[in-house]
Amino acid sequence: QVQLVESGGGLVQPGGSRRLSCVASGSIFSIGAMGWYRQAPGKQRELVTTITRDGSTNYADSVKSRFTISRDNAKNTVYLQMNALKPEDTAVYYCNAKVTRNGYYYSTYWGQGTQVTVSS
Repeated sequence: QVQLVESGGGLVQPGGSRRLSCVASGSIFSIGAMGWYRQAPGKQRELVTTITRDGSTNYADSVKSRFTISRDNAKNTVYLQMNALKPEDTAVYYCNAKVTRNGYYYSTYWGQGTQVTVSS
């Protein structure tokens, strides 16, 4: 099996910064695209950002220039650096990864989520 474990969530003041991490472990042959999604109370889960294995990135308009995604392929880890945080960034943040266990077929896995609360 494959597990994704996020860390780094917590309470942060408006304008502050936070760094989330997500480590993939288990029966992994290779990891393709990885990403971060978030779900605020009463809202649907939405895409925040994604990164391909070779480092190409994509961001939601709401986080462009404030958030940065990166990854360490050797450590099966993806990061989300969040700067200039706003109260509307408050949500549970989920890590997502496309993983192949045999080099042929990819499946999508999700982490359990980490809460980020932006409040004074």
